[in-house]
Amino acid sequence: MRINFVNTYLYKILYTDTMKARLNITIDKDVLQNVKLLAEEQKTSVSEIVEHYFKAIAKPRKKKTFIELIKELPKPNLPKDFNWKEEYYKDKMKKYGI
Repeated sequence: MRINFVNTYLYKILYTDTMKARLNITIDKDVLQNVKLLAEEQKTSVSEIVEHYFKAIAKPRKKKTFIELIKELPKPNLPKDFNWKEEYYKDKMKKYGI
């Protein structure tokens, strides 16, 4: 039983987490030749260059925090001597007829 667990774990790490998929693209011959030369200069493959590019453009966007969202809200244009407390009570008196 222990051997099967280890084999299953190794299989998961070695094969399922590192699976690659094929992608066929159509590009201009001159562009392909330039990319092959670039790959040769960088001692890498065209596939690795394409994969690196896709990873760069497909990064998950950072989610904004609640504080960042609040800071983006438009600021009200109120006078410096604005009395929040007085306005609150005026509004309550108007609403409830006191």
